[in-house]
Amino acid sequence: MKQNIVIVGGGIAGLEAAKRLLRLGYRPIIVEKQDRLGGHVAQWHCLFPDMTPAGEVVSGLIRDTAEANIFLETEISFMNRLRDGYNIMLSNGISVIARAVLFTTGFSLFDAAKKEEYGYGVYDRVITNGDLEHWFNTGSDKRVDGGEIRAMGFVHCVGSRDEKARNSQCSKVCCITAVKQAIEMKKKFPDAAVYCFYMDLRMFGKKFEDFYISAQRDYGIRFIRGRVSEVSEDIDGRVVVKAEDTLAGKPVKVKLDLLVLMSGMVCGRDTESLASMLRLPVDTDGFFKSRNNVSAVVQSPLEGIFYAGACTGPKTIPETLAEADTAALEIVSFLYRS
Repeated sequence: MKQNIVIVGGGIAGLEAAKRLLRLGYRPIIVEKQDRLGGHVAQWHCLFPDMTPAGEVVSGLIRDTAEANIFLETEISFMNRLRDGYNIMLSNGISVIARAVLFTTGFSLFDAAKKEEYGYGVYDRVITNGDLEHWFNTGSDKRVDGGEIRAMGFVHCVGSRDEKARNSQCSKVCCITAVKQAIEMKKKFPDAAVYCFYMDLRMFGKKFEDFYISAQRDYGIRFIRGRVSEVSEDIDGRVVVKAEDTLAGKPVKVKLDLLVLMSGMVCGRDTESLASMLRLPVDTDGFFKSRNNVSAVVQSPLEGIFYAGACTGPKTIPETLAEADTAALEIVSFLYRS
């Protein structure tokens, strides 16, 4: 059998794995449902903690994978297991027999409209982290440009660590993303007051703690520990936020010109349908379930099926790239053994 390798998903995990496989002498097939490569990262502005332009990272990966077989605006229509591989029918009518398949289908952002108490889609000056990144890139969003910004706030853990939202897990990058976006906004609006409402600050990554300290020390961003209990709008169209400062032991009420909701990571929209094609297990959080969560994160329970990146749970960019490299090497090892 021709040893085709199919990568489902053209985000940074899929691109990094393809880059590694190309260097090892393989020519993988990338299947991406969007009309562009790069996934979520391609829509981001700068990346924490060094404020590296996201476009530089994505464009470099795209350049390094130019020799791969790439199908854009293409999905997996059907997939079944053969005696020695997998039969994959693509939505463009092409059929591929692959010896190994790598899922790098990533995640979706939680729909902030489901948290009705925060007013997303109801109040004009309430946006999400994704909306704000779009504004950073394009400079166009009437919700941000609609008036003077004298005060703004960021609400952490929107759709994460929340039983009511059916997602009890931490999304891992929301805290540091809020810090990054707060700093970017403070640079654009130096006279504005900036608040971050958080449950617990989880700054586990390299230089994350330094980034957080700099936000307070160098930019005067105020961090308030406590869940936001109510969001409303006053007669002037300003957002009124009520919360409890659990460290000070008193309620807080602030009026803001912009409120940013840090939507968490949830499983990708295609995870369930892809998993059902091969009867792959999904975890309690809806993400693909690895063979185990310690030493076989990039391996599925099925021979020849591999995972990389946020399709198995929230990941940082360095973790995603490292998993993609590991998955590529695991695939090559598997093909040699077969």
